[in-house]
Amino acid sequence: MRAILQRVTEASVTVDGDVVGAIGPGLLILVCAMPGDTSNVATKLATKISKLRLFKDDSGKMNLSLAQMGGAALVVSQFTLAADTSRGNRPGFSGAAKPDVAKTLYLGFAQALRDLDVTVQTGTFGADMAVALTNDGPVTLWLDTENP
Repeated sequence: MRAILQRVTEASVTVDGDVVGAIGPGLLILVCAMPGDTSNVATKLATKISKLRLFKDDSGKMNLSLAQMGGAALVVSQFTLAADTSRGNRPGFSGAAKPDVAKTLYLGFAQALRDLDVTVQTGTFGADMAVALTNDGPVTLWLDTENP
């Protein structure tokens, strides 16, 4: 799986004019399932993200995890993280998992975060979504379970 993490002061996702998910301080997580990913991979990624110390402590150092600072996660499916731009000018997305598998892994990833006591909001899988955020820092990380 691949994920982009953005530390945010707030983030939301809108579908057809309706806000379907919104958080205050925490992480916006754009996630993409790849061929061969399993529920075990989704759980491991969620565990890794929940433990990353990306938030400031009282000394101003990035020393606190999402749970430690009481933040939330907005999880949004993002198949374009699998883009192949090696040929031509039009990205290819055949590197993303098939939609039925990807949806199961996306929902499993969000549930794995919930199981780790993280408050989670989600977008709508497969929908045309508008994501709004205020990046904090900015702090943005890219994670890939194939190349941790």
